[in-house]
Amino acid sequence: MTDIDFMGEALLQAHQASSQGEVPVGAVVVLDGVIVGHGFNSMITGHDPSAHAEIQAIRQAAASVGNYRLNGAEVFVTLEPCSMCAGAMVHARIARLVFGAREPKAGVVVSNARFFEQLFLNHRVEVSEGIQEQACSDLLTAFFSTRRKSGRNKKSNLL
Repeated sequence: MTDIDFMGEALLQAHQASSQGEVPVGAVVVLDGVIVGHGFNSMITGHDPSAHAEIQAIRQAAASVGNYRLNGAEVFVTLEPCSMCAGAMVHARIARLVFGAREPKAGVVVSNARFFEQLFLNHRVEVSEGIQEQACSDLLTAFFSTRRKSGRNKKSNLL
């Protein structure tokens, strides 16, 4: 499978989040060419502020592998990660992050703090961006457009 294929799997996860009223972000963790973890945003339904797609996928991958270290693994996520998710990737020893769309407000990989370039980190994560960017962006735009039209755009329920 290619980066495009794996991002397609992350997009399927994002659609699952959307169908549950969650912000449509999806992620998969790939190790040796095999998906070992899936995840989608579930903060609202799970009443858990840490239930971001990346965290869910990393948790599942670690359980699947039987180790909290995911050496050599890649994370494919539809939206640029926040600081919590970037930190989890460093702790899990993720080798590579591939994301679809930039997140200008909370993204810390390229949009803001450039987290992975910080000198204090003891692990480096390779980054690729823009894989299926339009599809990832369109999904988020459609979701928030629908929320605005239905009057359900309450900040406390979205992010």
